[in-house]
Amino acid sequence: MTTCIPAGTGKLHFRARDFNAQGCRKASWVTFSELSWSRGVSKFLQIQRCNSSQSPINESSKPFRTVTSSSLSDGSTKYFDFTVIGSGVAGLRYALEVAKYGSVAVITKAEPHESNTNYAQGGVSAVLCPSDSVESHVQDTIVAGAYLCDEETVRVVCTEGPERIRELIAMGASFDHGEDGNLHLAREGGHSHHRIVHAADMTGREIERALLEAVLKDPNIFMFQHHFAIDLLTSQDGSETVCLGVDTLNTKTLEVIRFISKVTLLASGGAGQIYPTTTNPPVATGDGIAMAHRAQAVVSNMEFVQFHPTALADEGLPVKPSKPRENAFLITEAVRGDGGILYNLDMERFMPLYDERAELAPRDVVARSIDDQLKKRNEKYVLLDISHKPRDKILSHFPNIAAECLGGGLDITRQPIPVVPAAHYMCGGVRAGLHGETNVQGLYVAGEVACTGLHGANRLASNSLLEALVFARRAVQPSIDHMKSSSLDFSASTWWSRPVVPMSLERNVINKILTITREVRKELQSIMWNYVGIVRSTTRLEAAEQKIHDLEAKWEDYLFRLGWEPTMVGLEACEMRNFFCCAKMVVSSALARHESRGLHYTIDFPHVEESERLPTIIFPCSSVKSTWSSRQLHNQPIC
Repeated sequence: MTTCIPAGTGKLHFRARDFNAQGCRKASWVTFSELSWSRGVSKFLQIQRCNSSQSPINESSKPFRTVTSSSLSDGSTKYFDFTVIGSGVAGLRYALEVAKYGSVAVITKAEPHESNTNYAQGGVSAVLCPSDSVESHVQDTIVAGAYLCDEETVRVVCTEGPERIRELIAMGASFDHGEDGNLHLAREGGHSHHRIVHAADMTGREIERALLEAVLKDPNIFMFQHHFAIDLLTSQDGSETVCLGVDTLNTKTLEVIRFISKVTLLASGGAGQIYPTTTNPPVATGDGIAMAHRAQAVVSNMEFVQFHPTALADEGLPVKPSKPRENAFLITEAVRGDGGILYNLDMERFMPLYDERAELAPRDVVARSIDDQLKKRNEKYVLLDISHKPRDKILSHFPNIAAECLGGGLDITRQPIPVVPAAHYMCGGVRAGLHGETNVQGLYVAGEVACTGLHGANRLASNSLLEALVFARRAVQPSIDHMKSSSLDFSASTWWSRPVVPMSLERNVINKILTITREVRKELQSIMWNYVGIVRSTTRLEAAEQKIHDLEAKWEDYLFRLGWEPTMVGLEACEMRNFFCCAKMVVSSALARHESRGLHYTIDFPHVEESERLPTIIFPCSSVKSTWSSRQLHNQPIC
């Protein structure tokens, strides 16, 4: 039995999506009174299961002895008070706080700096100007989110944002200041005021730098880089699912390392790589969302994939890159906020034809407008021109963009920038309450992997880093409380079967698996771009659903015929299963929404419908007859 709560106060109906590998689209409707998204997650989003087992973490007044060294391990198993999956702004900010109370493992898939945070150019939105107000920021967020945002969550984030900025500054983050000595506040699309704190056009990089410096100095935080998170470790405590850590693959040594902890924060970012053109780095393969789904966590609003309107269109550069980029180069929203104008290739300004806010309209509007221009005119890109602004201001505000374009033979102080939309941000994710809690006990989420209710159907520019900072901080106290009231059974490591590296398979077999997996990855990305893009239709979504189902079945059959076992792990194979898991959730959620709202636009239901102003909920699937991507590699311990 599953239970759903509404994202707002009052008596509301909410769509509950039953999701499985076959992509069935039956919907059920659940009603609750006087419940909110943020207050009810832990209490009401409980997954009821037939089997129950003892959890190795038990409530106890006896404190668990603090681990002061990562050497508390048996080699392949490590024990910590807190495990953080992800090294972006959310994971690092959280780690710095909980490290005051216990040992912390920070697990990162690649280098610590390789995260979506590091690629964030624009800045962090916060009310720091006397002429601005929290109420104005709240309204801008709700309007951009197409009125699907949870208002309580929005108010919390907008209210606490300024203090989170001050904390970053106190930690050493350096932001741009104006001639008056105050912070220079930029304006971006969808914002009614100048409220974007930034470090030129490399804000994320500066925040990441400051946080990483602090983390590396903290003796209670241990960084495990090149550790790919495979699956969360869970067990049943009565009707509740409890998270007890995570299995990882050291991609350098090919060892499976198990982390046992009392609290786990999932801050692993988004899933932009399920599309072929994305601003996200290669590590953004939806691992966290997929792992959480397999671990019985509730997922929400996966249909709302944000396409950034302006990624650099390499084919429009005078000098083309020598090889394709792993991820598209972002042209920040702040260029339009600073006066940049969009033109088609005939130098005709087009945004006023689509929206009275023109270039300052929210991202979903601008992306659809560009998409419409490209299709109508059969062109590959449009032009973003900032050259009418003073040269020195352009170079001071956008030095990184100017340098990147100059490398392609284009001077942005004199020439327009070729741009095209690219997959950028997942507004949906693991459903979280006001303190980052999920329906899985001991599992918290923050950052892009989470669906907190802040973004609704479309994220307002520069609200992503803000959300990560606020929820990382809000998850701290309940995490500490959970850690202090729990004790850890050191025999827990043996309660689950371990994933295995396929050493038994011959090299030529591994090469065949890698080759087919890379081909399947490209094919899945192509399906998502062509059938589940900026403008959708029921026919094309249904075609995508079938194509993905067939492709996954073909891939799994090929692997298993070559001797691959369900418990085997490899980086690219495990990423591929996460690709399939996330892609299916996006398509399934999109098919369930019979309206066009925010980032989800379908020609079959082109208007907003008040009756559809509901979050889409994906409940955990049964492991019976599910595909490899939809089930955990290990079995939950059963007593």
